[in-house]
Amino acid sequence: MITITLPDSSTKSFDAPPTLRDVAASIGAGLAKAALAGKVDGKLVDLSRTVDHDARVEIVTEKSPEALEVIRHSTAHLLAQAVQRLYPGTQVTIGPVIEDGFFYDFAPKGEPFKPEDLPAIEAEMHKIARESLPLLRSVKSRDDAVVFFRGIGEDYKAEIIESIPANEELSLYTQGEFTDLCRGPHVPDTGRLKAFKLMKTAGAYWRGDSDNAMLSRIYGTAWLNDKDLKAYLTRIEEAEKRDHRKLGKQLDLFHMQEEAPGMAFWHAHGWTLWQQVEQYMRGVYRDSGYQEVKCPSILDVSLWKKSGHWDNYKDHMFFTESEKRTYAVKPMNCPGHVQIYNDGLHSYRDLPIRYGEFGSCTRNEPSGALHGLLRVRNFTQDDGHIFCTEDQIEQEVVDFHRQALKVYQDFGFKDVELMLALRPEKRLGDDAIWDKSEDALRSALRRAGAEWKELPGEGAFYGPKIEYHLRDAIGRDWQLGTMQVDFSMPGRLGAEYVGEDSQRHVPVMLHRAIVGSMERFIGILIEHHAGNFPTWLAPVQAVVLNITDGQADYAGAVARELRGAGFRAEADLRNEKIGYKIREHTLQKVPWLLVVGDREKEKGTVSVRTRSGEDLGSMALPAFVERLQAESGPR
Repeated sequence: MITITLPDSSTKSFDAPPTLRDVAASIGAGLAKAALAGKVDGKLVDLSRTVDHDARVEIVTEKSPEALEVIRHSTAHLLAQAVQRLYPGTQVTIGPVIEDGFFYDFAPKGEPFKPEDLPAIEAEMHKIARESLPLLRSVKSRDDAVVFFRGIGEDYKAEIIESIPANEELSLYTQGEFTDLCRGPHVPDTGRLKAFKLMKTAGAYWRGDSDNAMLSRIYGTAWLNDKDLKAYLTRIEEAEKRDHRKLGKQLDLFHMQEEAPGMAFWHAHGWTLWQQVEQYMRGVYRDSGYQEVKCPSILDVSLWKKSGHWDNYKDHMFFTESEKRTYAVKPMNCPGHVQIYNDGLHSYRDLPIRYGEFGSCTRNEPSGALHGLLRVRNFTQDDGHIFCTEDQIEQEVVDFHRQALKVYQDFGFKDVELMLALRPEKRLGDDAIWDKSEDALRSALRRAGAEWKELPGEGAFYGPKIEYHLRDAIGRDWQLGTMQVDFSMPGRLGAEYVGEDSQRHVPVMLHRAIVGSMERFIGILIEHHAGNFPTWLAPVQAVVLNITDGQADYAGAVARELRGAGFRAEADLRNEKIGYKIREHTLQKVPWLLVVGDREKEKGTVSVRTRSGEDLGSMALPAFVERLQAESGPR
């Protein structure tokens, strides 16, 4: 007798071990029809899986959080089958689920796949879906699986299998003539796959190694229904319009080039935007009791070994040598801040001590992961570290939390979600320290009245962290700020303070960042605002446009007066038609366009237009200055 416990704690008994499909059918015909997969004691499995022991069982339908993963995983197999039908001799390699979709890497017999190949492949996928082919699971030993895939000409797949321990049983999934190695689970049949689209092609090295063969990658997306698919494609279309790389070029903010991969060249307008963000954050430091400091960009590797970065982070670091000494280009600022702290003896009365730095950091990110400003190798971090006692942790975290929320609101982000990233597998310190660190953050968040989700295994190697996830104007989530509790690094680097008992103690170190990487944050800002920055952030806040040469002197004088009042203003005195100049500066997304003709010159006024095309009519210059001052930035 097998007893199955359902999510509502009710039970069902079976004389013989049932499949999950049997369990679903015993509950109701509707559930059996809607079932995509199931969970046995929390493990996601196929509906065909037999339950041979008393277990907790949950049936996965489209309403389940796991549904999309199963759909996308199965659609990747659908893609592979379609490719092999249309391009016989193509070998398959790997096809994982990724955010919003999936990809599959192929070794084509002929040319790599091109975008123009995708419509035919997608049509074949729909054809296979209509065939409603069952997905059948089988199990083979490693060696038998190698023989099988070699036998059907899948050498890449056989190579993957050969790297797996010999005693491991492997699951294979077959749909029609197509078989693939896979852990699963999958939908019961291809007919469940309806809402998908192939997005793009790319190159990818076998196993991510540039010394290996170049493969052909196809990206796709899959959703539960056509409505969700359409909404996603609309969002992607809007995201393309907002792409910070395109807007960066259009608005003359920055560029990147091959000679400096993952590093930005900031143009004048872009650097103005940067300075606005930096000066705002500098004010936040000042108002919050931080001392702004500056540390060297390279430090002897011995320091990185002491801090723990060598063991946990050296693959992401750049190194240089001089006079038989090896130095690391800093990937983060924390060890440097400890050195500043250590340059003097501190009392418990001095704590908390808060350091802030706009520190230039460099990380050896893989070239394939680089993406405009959003993923770079060289970046500046709005980085801060707080040295405090254990008793001070909670208050410092609460203060930081309130501060961070205000910053995000000031930059136009109103939807913020908190995540608590917990101990990773590879970490410093024992479980007792991690228990204490994680509990300290939970306690602070409760005190702040915050809600959060927990992410097991996602913490930094030296401590757990609160992550701030911001939702932008088109519904995308970005992870920005962090607050991390670190009981390990201060002790490893010799940080101490004299306690009330006159004894030496190791301070707690809180790692905090609000915007994080300045480059990444500005990239997100560009896309969030679609380049239409609020007036206080705009590189050029106002441009004065003369209608004819007769108003050139007056237009120049207006621009100078605005600059004298502290605004970023320019005069466009070119001998061009006024309509042309208005269109051009509208495309440059300048917030305020001031048109001056003979009438404005005579009366000492300006004709005010917004970049959205709104005509506010004639306005005395002092009145316009007052309006600009009202938009001069967060209070």
